[in-house]
Order: sequence, then C-alpha cells, then structure tokens
Amino acid sequence: MGSALLVDDSEITSERIGRRAEALSARLRAAGERAFPPTAQKFLRSFTSGEVAQIVGVSDGYLRQLSLDGLGPSPDLSPGGRRSYTLEQVNQLRAYLAEARPKESLKFWPRRRAGEKLQIITVANFKGGSAKTTTSLYLAQGLALQGYRVLAIDLDPQASLSTMFGYQPEFDIPENATLYGAIRYDEDRVSMKDVIRPTYFSGVSIVPGNLELMEFEHQTPRHIMASKARPEDLFFRRVAGAISEIDDEFDVVVIDCPPQLGFLTMGALNAATGMVVTIHPQMVDVASMSQFLLMTSELVSVIEEAGGKLHYDFLKFLVTRHDPRDVPEQEIVALLRDLFGSDVFSATAWKSTAIANAGLTKQSLYELSRGSVGRSVYDARWSRSIR
Repeated sequence: MGSALLVDDSEITSERIGRRAEALSARLRAAGERAFPPTAQKFLRSFTSGEVAQIVGVSDGYLRQLSLDGLGPSPDLSPGGRRSYTLEQVNQLRAYLAEARPKESLKFWPRRRAGEKLQIITVANFKGGSAKTTTSLYLAQGLALQGYRVLAIDLDPQASLSTMFGYQPEFDIPENATLYGAIRYDEDRVSMKDVIRPTYFSGVSIVPGNLELMEFEHQTPRHIMASKARPEDLFFRRVAGAISEIDDEFDVVVIDCPPQLGFLTMGALNAATGMVVTIHPQMVDVASMSQFLLMTSELVSVIEEAGGKLHYDFLKFLVTRHDPRDVPEQEIVALLRDLFGSDVFSATAWKSTAIANAGLTKQSLYELSRGSVGRSVYDARWSRSIR
C-alpha cells in the first residue's frame, strides 16, 4: 500500500482528517493556480460580429452596414477583416440602437424604467452539488449580456462565485468587505456601497464572500438574546435593508445562497422578489429538495409571523446537470413538470464537460471561443444561454 494511506496510531481523529483536508486543499490549489495564477487578472474576450448579432437581436449584415456607415461603436478589425466587439461596445451599440430605433428601445436597452422595481433573485437549495453557484454565475452574466445592470451577491462562505469572478477570497477580500460588513450589528458596519466591487464582466458588479460571512450566523443569536431590536433591525430584514441603499444603481440582483437554511439565507429569502431552486434530476436530490421546500416553508412562515412580507413574482425550478439522453432523468424531469407545471423552466442546464471544468479554469462558457470546445456543443450552448 502507498505511504499516503499509512495510519499513525498516535494521531487523533481530528488531526487525521485535518491532514487529509490540507493535502487535498493544497493539491487543488496547485491545480487551480496552474490554470489561473493568483496574480492573474481576469478579462473578457471580445465577441465576433455574429455573436453580437445574436446577443443584440439584429442581423450580422445590419451590423456590417452600421460599421461601414460609421454609426454606433467602431468594432476592432482583424487583419482578415473580421469585426469584433468588447462587451462595453455591445452596450454602446444597444444605447445607439435604442435611440435610433425608439419603437424597439425596450428590446435593445431593457433597463428599468420609471416605476419598475429592482428584481432580487435568490438561487437556493441546501443540497450540495445542485449547481447553485454555476446557475448564479450564468444568470448574472447572461443578464448582463442582455443589457441589464447586475449585482451578484456571494452569500456562501466558500465564495465560489467570487472566485469565478476573479477574486481570491483568502487574498483579495479584506475584513469587512463582504455583505457581513453591511449587515453586521455593531459600530463597524459599513455602507453597502463600500462592499460592492467591479468585475471584468461589463455590467456585473459583485459583493464578494469569504469565511467572514459565518460571523453573521454566530452573531445573530447573540444579538437576538441580548437586545430587543426595533422591527427594522430584525435580522431577516438586514439583507433587504442593505440592498435598498443601492436600489437605483442596478436592474437585477442575483444572490448565491449558502447550502443551508441559516440566518443569511433567511435574509435573502426576505429580500427576494423571486426565487430559483436548482435541482439535479436524481431521485435522492428530489427527495432532498422536498425537505428543503418543507423547511423553507416553515422558515418563511416564521418571517411572515414576525412581520415580514414576502411577495414573490415567481418561484421557479431549474433542472441542472441534465443528461437529456438519460431515461431515468427524463422520467424525473417529467415528474417535476407534472407536479409544478410552468414553474419548471422549459430549458434545462445540460450536463457539460466545459461547464464542469469551469471551476478549475475559472472561465464561464461566455468566455470561451468557438475553438475552445466542439463547434456543435458551442453553438448549442451559446444559443440556449442567451435566450
């Protein structure tokens, strides 16, 4: 047997588990650093004119004519004459088209109009591996590609969403720089604006996460016991209160919830205008989701009894890591559609090696060019993703 499996009889169980955790963490960190060194800066590739035509909803020929006429942003031209646009230029193009074609302005520039509320979408499930973070990532980036101003909030202490946006939680996120800094109970509380950071993905800002978020879970019971808080200071209202500080600056907020129904998740549920529950189409995951929904119902009932008012515009279920060729999975998806009807998204998130590898390479599908994956896979994923 390999030496790595040898057991030291003098080693207590916690040390044995800790040693293996450290070894695995170091190996994963080394693999991740090879793919994305800590000193590396993330940037978003340019998009081809064909991709931009799909994103914006016009023809490639129309974009070519705009370029020839000197209208709208000037795309970069390759030596071969191929046109490409940065995401900033795509948004400039949207603004130009909205002004040039006012009857279609909402199509091209779908940002909030006067009187429209900020949409706050929580992505939740307490089952690990249900693709919550992946869903939050693609939802935030996909909405930004459609022209919305998006704020992503990483409420998971593991901070995988922050990592995907190029922030190293242990290096880049100092004390009091997560949402905890904006919702804590003491005098060190800061403004919500102080914890929002830009990202390389134009249109997306982020409130990053790290282990500091656990402090809210630890401090809330003490605060409840030690004080008779005013109604506006109740723990489940603090996330909504922080978001209200920046209400006018965004169109959509996407919250990646931690994989448990703690105080942070309760705050996110109270703040939300809609909820997306991710579900892997396996029977054990469906059973787990059943328990999640029962527990969520009980927690929401507690919030409502304490004066919270939850008026969701939608409660949707997203089937993730789906293999449409798998017959048992097809049966489970059919079961969910039979039970929940249109509350189950018609599109499912397909099982994909490219998406699965995103955690290591720290790249989403939007960052990959056609040559990075098979053409048919790329075309199918891209067309599904931007709808």
